[in-house]
Amino acid sequence: MIEVYIDGASAGDPGPSGAGVFIKVNGTVERYSIPLGVMSNHEAELHSLIKGLEICLEKGYQAVSFRTDSQLVDRAIEKEYVKNKTYAPLLEQALALSKQLDLFFLKWIPSKENRVADELARKAIQQFQKTGERKS
Repeated sequence: MIEVYIDGASAGDPGPSGAGVFIKVNGTVERYSIPLGVMSNHEAELHSLIKGLEICLEKGYQAVSFRTDSQLVDRAIEKEYVKNKTYAPLLEQALALSKQLDLFFLKWIPSKENRVADELARKAIQQFQKTGERKS
């Protein structure tokens, strides 16, 4: 099974944001730093899940186990619900993408176990701040 570690980060709330996606595939690793634009930290966390799912689908990975240190993302996926309606479209998009996979799991992990994805997300913020560009 492919392991995917995700993290979203914002420099301010809202502020310049980025997503980090770290994928372990059969002994190799893939790293992605994705500038997201200006948004809240919670939005960045949900976008990191969406970006991770999109990457998995593009690469044909069908059995994936995601790890996140965001309790919001973990609970939202588990309950298929978010209180804050601002996040509802992002959750719907993530759920739709996850249903395209044969196997999808999401597990909450402590931040200390998600350091690589966090570093990638922070690198994406720096890229955005330097260029002002966001990758979609």
